[in-house]
Formats: sequence, C-alpha cells, structure tokens
Amino acid sequence: MMLFYIDPGTGSMLFSIVIGLVTMLYFLGKAAIIKLKFVLSGGKAISSKNRSPLVIYSEGKRYWNVFKPILEALERRGVETVFYTSSEDDPVFSSQFTHIKSEFIGEGNKAFTRLNFLEADVCLMTTPGLDVYQLKRSRGVKHYAHILHAVDDATSYRLFGLDYYDSVLLSGEYQKAHVRQLEKLRAIKEKDLVVVGCPYLDVLQEKVSALQPDPKQNFTVLVAPSWGKSGILSRYGALLLDPLVETGFTIIVRPHPQSKQSEQDVLSSLEARYTSKQNLEWDFTNENLRSLSRADIMISDFSGVIFDYTFLFDRPFLYVNSSFDAKPYDSYDIEEQPWKFRVLPEIGIELQETDFADIGNVLIEATKSQTLEENRKRAKETAWQHRGKSGEQVADYLISRMQDL
Repeated sequence: MMLFYIDPGTGSMLFSIVIGLVTMLYFLGKAAIIKLKFVLSGGKAISSKNRSPLVIYSEGKRYWNVFKPILEALERRGVETVFYTSSEDDPVFSSQFTHIKSEFIGEGNKAFTRLNFLEADVCLMTTPGLDVYQLKRSRGVKHYAHILHAVDDATSYRLFGLDYYDSVLLSGEYQKAHVRQLEKLRAIKEKDLVVVGCPYLDVLQEKVSALQPDPKQNFTVLVAPSWGKSGILSRYGALLLDPLVETGFTIIVRPHPQSKQSEQDVLSSLEARYTSKQNLEWDFTNENLRSLSRADIMISDFSGVIFDYTFLFDRPFLYVNSSFDAKPYDSYDIEEQPWKFRVLPEIGIELQETDFADIGNVLIEATKSQTLEENRKRAKETAWQHRGKSGEQVADYLISRMQDL
C-alpha cells in the first residue's frame, strides 16, 4: 500500500483551491436559480432566506471581551445580529440576548468552510488574513470589517493581514498612517479606517473598578513575560529571579499561557528552585487582573500585557529588550519603526542584565519617575481613544454600513 504525505502548507493550499472552486460553483448556481425564479415570478424581487444583515465571527471565547460591548450595544438598539463562534462554551451562550442569534460553527477549516459560504451584508471579525489562506471572501458578503483586538500597530499582523478587508476599526488615530502606506505600496483599494476605541480594555476597566483591593503588606513585583526563547524565563530564568527574591519584595511570576505547552521544562525547573521561597508565588489563573492590580511595578518584554498594565493601573514597568524579526509581518514593509517600539523607551525603563545585581534600587527608582507617569498618560490618550464608549462606536459604524448597503 502506498502512503502519501502532504505537509501542512501544501494541505492548506489545496484546501484553499478546493474551497475556492466549490464556493464559486455554489454562488454561480445560486445566481442562476435566482434569475430563473425572477423570470417565473413575473419580475418580482427574490431575496435569499439564508442572508443576514449583520454577522459577527469570533475565533473563540478568548475574544469575548472584544465582542461583549459591541453585542450589548447592538442588543440595546434592537439590531438583529448573527454571532458565530468557534468555542462551544463561549460566554455568548449564557448571555440573555434577545436580538443576538448565536451558533457554534466548529473550529479551523470547518469554521472557515462555513464562513466561505456566508451570505451577509456586513461581516465583522478579529481574524486577520482574509482572502490570504483558508478564510476566503465570500461572494455572498458585501462588506468585511476587521476590529483590532489590542492597542497595537495595525501592521503587527502577518503579511497581508488586513489587505482585503473593506474597513478596519482602530483603537487610536496613530494606527491609520501605516495602513495607508501599505495600501499605496501594494496598490490595493483604500479601506474605511474608523477609530472606535478598544472594547476589551473597556471591559477590563469595568472589572478593575469592581475589584476589592487586597490589604497592602509588601512592595510587589509582577514578572509577566511572553513565551519562547526570547521570553524572560527562557532567556534569563534564575539569573533574574534570584536577585529579585533576595530583595525581600513579594514576587509574582505569571508565565504566558503558552509556556505550559512550549517551555514546560523551564517552568518545572524554576518552580522547583523556589519551592522554599515564601516571597515568590506563581500565577497560572485564566485572568490576570488580580495579579496586575497587586503589583507596584511589572517586569516584562514585548508582551501586550505591558499596555494592559500601564493603561489600566497607571503604574511603571521595566522591559527586557529582545530582537524582533519583522520579516513575516506587515511592519517589515514600513520604513518607520512601529509605534509600540518607539513608545516603550518613553513609558518604561529598559532592563539590562547588568542591572540585575542592583535590581531592588532600579525598581524603586522607577516608581518615583514623574516623567514616566506623564508619558504613560500621553500614550494612553494616543492608543486608547473613546474610552468606555467603544461598543457604541462600533455599533454606530456597523449600522451606518448596513444602511448604506
């Protein structure tokens, strides 16, 4: 018996080709049927029963904080909306919505196949790479809108991440310029670029306001790295944690969720090393707000938690610089450095390995800097506009698009 191996890249390409042909035949056949019905009905307009004015797709429950304010705003206005999700236990199913129809459509290619046959006036997603890989533009959708799910540069996606969307909903005005540059460089159609704010930060801000403060007992440092070889734990590990523990401060180490899968050996070794240290604790909980709220200062790298922490709690952070290969990302085609890398030295302090021996004093001095405090406020105003109003802003835009169409 002969066995054939197809690598994932080739398999993805074949899937795209097959789905492209099938969807083309589907919509051509459907158009022919509609024309026939039109003739047989004596010229009366025929509408598709499968068509929805507005569809929102979520890749899973981890994006619930992005869509929650939007769905609530649409619900208040009585806008009939279809919400597709790739999580069977998505929080939307326990929400008491009247005008939001929710459905689990599977994961991966199963979900993409469903979306490739979608019929809607407007479709909103956080998923990048539309019409690049498996997720194709459906002939049955008039307008595709993308909403960013972080206060980050719009060019931080993999190549061509936003190229084939009709509109992109941004958290700040600063994100527009580089999108426009890419459109000119690639000679593609200009998109609607609309600043709506950051829904997930609005949700987190509400949760922060409801948090009960812990009794303050000790100066607390949160170590919250990304994962992988450039992350703090893999790169430095005990070289950083040893002097931190020796300060006598309370040290909270919150590894990235992916670390459990990708660097379990590193975590196991470090956990065993500090078992007897009473002032070091590990946080593996799903939500990070409790640890963020307890920390007087944070140490991270280029993890997005930096902006969550500084914008929600207005406290200082140290960051460990690591090399960033921009080649696979849209930012590689932009000559100017991305905003997040330009702003880091303004709102935080770069931590060098030579600082480890005196880490206690470095941390205390960072908490006293008025310059950092002023820069944090400016960065927040730049990157997180329409604070607390993002859901309404997004609803306004979606409704206006549907009316135009």
